[in-house]
Amino acid sequence: MSQQVSPRGTFRKVADAVKARVAADPDMTELPSLAEVMRDHKVSRGVALRAFGVLRQEGVAEPAPGGRWRVVRAGARVDRRPLDQRIADIITAEGFKVGEAFPSASALADRFGVSRPTVTKALEKLETAGVLAGGGQGRVRTVRAVPTREERS
Repeated sequence: MSQQVSPRGTFRKVADAVKARVAADPDMTELPSLAEVMRDHKVSRGVALRAFGVLRQEGVAEPAPGGRWRVVRAGARVDRRPLDQRIADIITAEGFKVGEAFPSASALADRFGVSRPTVTKALEKLETAGVLAGGGQGRVRTVRAVPTREERS
């Protein structure tokens, strides 16, 4: 009669292995994907999800848009405000003047680490609020008004 390995506690071992990988690589910003964890540790999806749950509970990681998991570093400050508010802050922080050309959706997507359609939605909100003008395919967006603190809240 062969002995089987008990699955009890396997998710904790997987979580510890991922935590060690995060500690070893200070530049790591995202956890490996669920599929990678399943493949590397030869575990089921449920076990991998429980391991990610442990990492979240311990403050090592948090879910990110797109089904990924972001590494949370102690002392690191992450801006969790809506994207349109963070984009509006660029106008004041970088001294854009009314009528000046605004960066493209692609440039903003690279800067914030999100998809271009996500940035486009945020820019449309700013256009509706009267902060930006123009836009659309092949057209340059310009600053219509410098947002005040009340407009950004």
